[in-house]
Amino acid sequence: MTTINGEVATGFEPVREAFAANFERHGDIGAAVCVYQDGRPVVDLWGGVADPDTGRPWTRDTLQLVYSATKGATATAVHLLAQRGELDLNAPVAEYWPEFATNGKADIPVRWLLSHQAGLVTLDQPVPLAEALAWQPMVAALAAQSPQWIPGTAHGYHGRTWGWLVGEVIRRVSGRTPGRFFADEIAGPLGLDFFIGLPKTERDRVSRMVYGQPDVDLTTAPPESIPDELRELVAAWRDPNSLTNRAYTVTDPAQIDFNAPEVQAAELPASNGVGTARGLARMYASLIGEVDGLRLLTSETLASATEEQASGPDQVIVDSSRFGSGYMLSTDSNPMTGPSAFGHTGRGGSLGFADPEQGIAFGYVMNHIIGGPDDVRAPSLVEAVRRSVA
Repeated sequence: MTTINGEVATGFEPVREAFAANFERHGDIGAAVCVYQDGRPVVDLWGGVADPDTGRPWTRDTLQLVYSATKGATATAVHLLAQRGELDLNAPVAEYWPEFATNGKADIPVRWLLSHQAGLVTLDQPVPLAEALAWQPMVAALAAQSPQWIPGTAHGYHGRTWGWLVGEVIRRVSGRTPGRFFADEIAGPLGLDFFIGLPKTERDRVSRMVYGQPDVDLTTAPPESIPDELRELVAAWRDPNSLTNRAYTVTDPAQIDFNAPEVQAAELPASNGVGTARGLARMYASLIGEVDGLRLLTSETLASATEEQASGPDQVIVDSSRFGSGYMLSTDSNPMTGPSAFGHTGRGGSLGFADPEQGIAFGYVMNHIIGGPDDVRAPSLVEAVRRSVA
């Protein structure tokens, strides 16, 4: 039985029980969960193994790569710039990044980059991975790229390209790389253990990810065995020319080893944030109220950030999705605590979000990358939070 370390406040015992069950029944190897309520930590738990190859235990300060949960941190940086009057989300991207104004992109507003409406989900010619990690070659390729649909007429999840697109706006406006801006203006003031571009000095604290295999591989299963509700998605997975596949083939090679030191050290503001559950929860807590006297975004900025910008059929994930300006918004299928909640999931199960109506901020990170409809780890933790605050 896995030892669960940390503390829970009175009334939040269901979260500890759900966290323990994730190890016993749902596949967690190493993980952490943190919950803030009204600016105070009420759950801070961790357990398991950080590196199954060596047996290194998961400790209070273990760091974890969180894939697309990074997008919530990057979006926060954008809204901080907007709040300061340095960035107008409704202005054309080309106002800040002139090279972007090619091939029908001159009038795309910054807000459409944030809300996945720009149509720049893939590249006609993938960029060598080493050049993509170096930043500028990927940015130049995206500036020259034509959209896959008329911008603003549809939305589709920009899983990889979002980070370079939004990150370059941050760089042009602030004069700092997105990771540096986040470190200086958000992580530093709040005392967050969260990095976009991992310093070499922190490398030894990072957990090693383990990739789970689905019980049934739908991409090779006989067509008659695929449930009706999944057939369109499976067809997209099987088509190498679909946007579902091409959105994740923007580098050469397309597959990226996110355990690799050089990948974690680069700045990939869509997908390689490395931090603790505590860092995620504390950041989200600072968006909806004060944390140790500091509130990051005003209520007016938050309202603009979380106003629905896109919803319905997603051109990439072949399902319904719903976005504000950079943050995912609560839906029936998204594991958040209520209709006002906003945040972002990450590949394999990580999750960070805030719920202003409940005063709740949440972070969950783990090294067993499972994901998919059968992964109940984050949803079970969120349901336990719901029961605790009911």
